[in-house]
Amino acid sequence: MKHPNEIAREEASMATLVELTSVFEGIASMRIAQTKNQVLESTKFFSALWKIYSQLLVDALFSFGRDANEKPLIDKELYIIITAEGGFSGDIDQKLMTLMLKTFNQDKNDIIVIGHHGAVQLAQRGISYRKYYKLPSKDQNINVTPIIKQVQEYRSATVFYQEYISLMTQDVKSIALSNAVKSRGEDSEHPDEIISEDTYIFEPDSYAVAAHLERSMMQIAISQLILDSKLAQYASRFRAMSASHQRADETKTDLHLAFNRARRNVKDERLKESINGMKKSKRSEAAAI
Repeated sequence: MKHPNEIAREEASMATLVELTSVFEGIASMRIAQTKNQVLESTKFFSALWKIYSQLLVDALFSFGRDANEKPLIDKELYIIITAEGGFSGDIDQKLMTLMLKTFNQDKNDIIVIGHHGAVQLAQRGISYRKYYKLPSKDQNINVTPIIKQVQEYRSATVFYQEYISLMTQDVKSIALSNAVKSRGEDSEHPDEIISEDTYIFEPDSYAVAAHLERSMMQIAISQLILDSKLAQYASRFRAMSASHQRADETKTDLHLAFNRARRNVKDERLKESINGMKKSKRSEAAAI
């Protein structure tokens, strides 16, 4: 059996772990609340843009904000994978990678990775990617312009992201980027004002304005998917830290019981030694007489 002092050191270390997991749990909970508020604000702005764009629609197809003189498109589908920056997001990145690999074909798809953890997982699988971007550390004014420029080079693009459902439930999903924009637009309210070339002057023309709106809405849509993924990552981290906190607390309790048991055993052994010593002393005295 371990010495009480050794068990006491283990208990102290476990108490530190209990405190750390509790702190990480609290940070994740706070970030969830902050990110939720940011998603709501960006949704309001997107709705305002969609009201204009839906009436200005000059083409049945979503053109990703490309200019008329764009170079020929790459005849592949671009995969955009949004993962965590570090490895403290539970197993949700692993699930996302599994979902992406179900349809991935190296001859038909190129990959852009957002988040260092995803880049590491792809490298471990021997899968190359075209670009890697760090997951934005802030939740406001996310710059996704470089990603938009990459998207505009391809025939189509699909985003693989993590969806926040509740604090204890997260899921992984994929959505075509054009559908991501349209689905957010369909949730918007019906416009009160009619916007057309009959009532407004567009410079240089309505096509250029529509392309600018498409780029803006793509930026918001990708930013929202990033925020949604971060929400899911924070929730997954909260769940992982909550489970770790519970296990650490239970282990600390077990170690405290083991410490008391070991200390009692030490006292019992000392008592036995004292009694045996007294008995030997009495026998020696009796033998002397």
